[in-house]
Amino acid sequence: MSGNPSAWNPGRLDPVKAAEFAAYTREHDLPVFLHAGYLINLSCRSGPNTLIHARSVKLLQANIGRARALGCEQVVFHPGSRRGVSAGESQAALLDGIGSMDAGGVVLLLENGAGSGDTACSRFEELGQVLDAAAARGIAAPLGVCLDTAHLWGAGYDLTSAAAARRLVDDFDRIVGIGRLRLIHLNDSPLERGSRRDRHEHLGCGQISPAALTALARHPRLREVPLIMETPGASSPSDGQRMRDLRELAG
Repeated sequence: MSGNPSAWNPGRLDPVKAAEFAAYTREHDLPVFLHAGYLINLSCRSGPNTLIHARSVKLLQANIGRARALGCEQVVFHPGSRRGVSAGESQAALLDGIGSMDAGGVVLLLENGAGSGDTACSRFEELGQVLDAAAARGIAAPLGVCLDTAHLWGAGYDLTSAAAARRLVDDFDRIVGIGRLRLIHLNDSPLERGSRRDRHEHLGCGQISPAALTALARHPRLREVPLIMETPGASSPSDGQRMRDLRELAG
């Protein structure tokens, strides 16, 4: 996040600090991802949602501009909610929104949802359909996928064992394509599998099998995919311990 994630106006970006940040990441060859605001909903534009769709397009474009200023090559965003419209209408709204972007080389990553309500793109099939349809339309903005393990768990995907995690990777490759996976949010969840809710927990402190998380972190076909944790801030475990836990998982 580069500003208030729950506001339509994320605030002014300090150009001097942004340039310093971009220079630092270039110097240390760090992959940096910007997460767009949570209010974005490109998956519905009917009735009263027309204005929200338009504001979402504007906010995503603003986040792309912020990414450029910060030297971030990829922007993660939530596709949003269908809010009762058909899958076809929802996909058309999403593709029109993405198609209107001036990405300037910045890659837009669709993040899978946990499946609550009418959330779009909580299943591999829908992610694959959106990317295929975008390619068929000739949409200029480069696209990819960010997978969140807590969202996968909430949506009912099996992460109860190392073998289940390996099957999940195979399924994703068959339905979407490993080459389209650009980032993993490696999070545990305090909720039961299939809860359809988005809640994060520190690795090893939730309901997802530690063996499954380890299998994902060490999967040979995912070794080049960056891993990012998004766990609640707390004094224990410390941020340092969280990073050590992640490095241990990744081997």
